[in-house]
Amino acid sequence: MQGCKETLDNTFSLISKMDNKGAVASYIPELAKINPDQFGVCISTINGETHTAGDAQTKFSIQSIAKVLSLSLALSKIGDTLWTRMDFEPSGNAFNSLVQLESEQGIPRNPLINAGAIVICDILCDLYKNPKKELLQYIRKVSGIKDLTYNEVIAMSEKRTGHRNYALVHFLKSFHNINNDCDKVIDLYFHLCSIEMTCVEVAYTFGFLANNGKQLGTNIKIVSPSQSRRINAIMQTCGFYDEAGEFAYKVGLPGKSGVGGGIIALLPNQYTIATWSPKLNKKGNSYRGMKFLELFTDETQNTVF
Repeated sequence: MQGCKETLDNTFSLISKMDNKGAVASYIPELAKINPDQFGVCISTINGETHTAGDAQTKFSIQSIAKVLSLSLALSKIGDTLWTRMDFEPSGNAFNSLVQLESEQGIPRNPLINAGAIVICDILCDLYKNPKKELLQYIRKVSGIKDLTYNEVIAMSEKRTGHRNYALVHFLKSFHNINNDCDKVIDLYFHLCSIEMTCVEVAYTFGFLANNGKQLGTNIKIVSPSQSRRINAIMQTCGFYDEAGEFAYKVGLPGKSGVGGGIIALLPNQYTIATWSPKLNKKGNSYRGMKFLELFTDETQNTVF
């Protein structure tokens, strides 16, 4: 992308000077300890360029961003059979809402809300004898990070305080949409969310979704081109919970946020861009990250729409 680095640097500088509004996700004790003023950005193009700004090499908890990876693994293994267990519609509710599950008979609206991601974890428990090991190996393959591991401290922190997620898995079980032991499923879910990466690593990892399902650099197939398009469509419509419409309107890219303050967004056949700033807005998305991506796409005029 011509002028990409200059635009990134200028946008980063402008956002860095703005008030850093919001608050860290204090309901997960380990995340409350993070320095809230850190801010990093990395853009990775499909032709091999990487540009960074700020704290792009600092690891952070990617949290719900990892849901896209577990979805990719499940979809690559069982295909469209997956959609008998959940839908792919925007939720319109908070990420941890139980409201729609009852009215919709235990079928989550999409795989990127907590309930949907928990069902994905149940599918992985169906597929693998040791799903935590297999999921980690898959993410190591996609990311190219051979020593990637779960952060047990964060996983245990979520276990101690994740009462609503425990409620979700048992509620799903009551509708017969969880096949395995609830504790096994929720343990996998908490470990999935505990993974840490840098902005540079996140941008590279998600390159396959900007590259028709093939890993950047190696062209190893991660998912099919059709599955890549569908995952991008789900991120476009569902990646920011009850703020998905606003993100699509203001940014115009498929993306996914996490309560650790990270956001991944991408332009198919062009680039991926990862941002991290721990303070969240009222909808649970990174305040600075959202502002950065809105301004960046305004400046570059490179969007899906």
